[in-house]
Amino acid sequence: MTPHDHTLTLDGDGLTVGALAAWLDADAAGTARVAVSPDARAALERGCAFRRGLGLSDDAFYGINTGFGRFARTRVDADRAAELQVNLVRSHSAGSGERLDDGVVRLMMVLRVNALLAGHSGVRPELVDHLVAMLNAGVVPCVPSRGSVGASGDLAPLAHVALCAIGEGRARVAGREMPAHEALAHAGLEPLVLEPREGLALINGTQLMTAFAVTALVDLRRVLAAALCAAAMSTEAYRGTDRAFDARIARLKRHPGTRVVADAMRRLMADSAIVASHRDCDRVQDPYSFRCVPQVLGAVLDTMTWVTEWVDREINAVTDNPLLFPDDGDVLSGGNFHGEHVAMALDALAVAACEIGAIAERRIDKLVEGDDDVLPRCLVPESGVHSGLMIAQYLAAALASENKVYAHPASVDTIPTSMGFEDHVSMGSVAALKLPRVVDNVARIVAVELLCAAQALDYHRGLAPGRGSAAAHAAVRERVPFIERDTVVADLVAPLVDAVRDGSVVRAAEAAVGPLPGTAPQTP
Repeated sequence: MTPHDHTLTLDGDGLTVGALAAWLDADAAGTARVAVSPDARAALERGCAFRRGLGLSDDAFYGINTGFGRFARTRVDADRAAELQVNLVRSHSAGSGERLDDGVVRLMMVLRVNALLAGHSGVRPELVDHLVAMLNAGVVPCVPSRGSVGASGDLAPLAHVALCAIGEGRARVAGREMPAHEALAHAGLEPLVLEPREGLALINGTQLMTAFAVTALVDLRRVLAAALCAAAMSTEAYRGTDRAFDARIARLKRHPGTRVVADAMRRLMADSAIVASHRDCDRVQDPYSFRCVPQVLGAVLDTMTWVTEWVDREINAVTDNPLLFPDDGDVLSGGNFHGEHVAMALDALAVAACEIGAIAERRIDKLVEGDDDVLPRCLVPESGVHSGLMIAQYLAAALASENKVYAHPASVDTIPTSMGFEDHVSMGSVAALKLPRVVDNVARIVAVELLCAAQALDYHRGLAPGRGSAAAHAAVRERVPFIERDTVVADLVAPLVDAVRDGSVVRAAEAAVGPLPGTAPQTP
């Protein structure tokens, strides 16, 4: 997908987090479309023909002529096979709670289309065309956020998508909610009429949790890059040394993330007059929150790298059951719908994000504490009369503490379902739903650090910070001023939260020192 072409062409293979990130940007601007590769249609047709042939057999095939879950041994007559699929979609549309954002729902639909294109689900090309037409017409199913246990896939959320496709439930078009059949009519579409097996194919997958993994990776990349800018600014403001970021130290750690982050810190702090001014001081070592930035944020970066690899695989996985193998004449039941890989990956991202915030909060505390030489307490003149940024640190502490609760892994839990037949589930949706809160909290903590670090740098009058730190500082100052006296701190934090999310501080730093980890491929 080029900058001038916002059509994402799907073929069931080769889709990546990076491609989806670009599509999401276009989708937010209202210019994204989806298409199906002509080559993929051949696989769909083979799978559909094979599935139709199974319907003529006297053998039992799960979900084609049998019930579901505990009812797998219940045979269904051929003349009721289509009714079975509609009943499945209706009964599994059991979600509750606040509705998912439109962007997440649309991404779920893109991912489901991509999974179906492999041709192992037996659906018609017309079913895929219907989903694509809904995407391109802006018909967004209303999907409640709660109800999935992460195996047999994200059943309830995907069932609400399927419910809309058959003209039931509710949907949004151009931000306006209406009954699904009206939304389809508004787009010039007829409700989808399901053939045998197709209802199951629509709902049996890991697309909710995978969609959340994609969006979390996109958001966390921006937060990580902003956190590096904040860490460099804080280190200089605290009069820390850049020697801890020496390439020789990082090389001996052997982890690629440590080397990449250390390199970024050196570039951000390059040519710092502040660092040069205390090069020969008697301080031997800085606190861990400054000295160990490469080791901590490097671990975060490495976690994001392997999670991206896992998510790239899941994006292109066939997560249905049973699976049809037309070339072999086989129908095999398995467990590809189980979301354990994604659940563990989501939990790992929550832990990694939590650590970005935890170490940033410690640097904020050190800055607000002040010192006897340069930094006044609470980073404001006449501290005592003025509280300055004292409570900004409280905010960061509250957010960091909240994240510790959300970082508890959901994937270690399981509750049997389907009358004990589905006796181990991933709880990947639970991991998915709490992760955005962690990432949002970390963005706010990083915003607080940018606020405090910029304020602290301003006390080093006459001494320029490093190239990257100076550029990030200037970007902060475009949003908030230096404070001489007490003011509403919330009004200072809010614009910097936006700056973390929109990447403006990072772009300013990168213009001065080149790409930072999280925003471009890195070579350790």
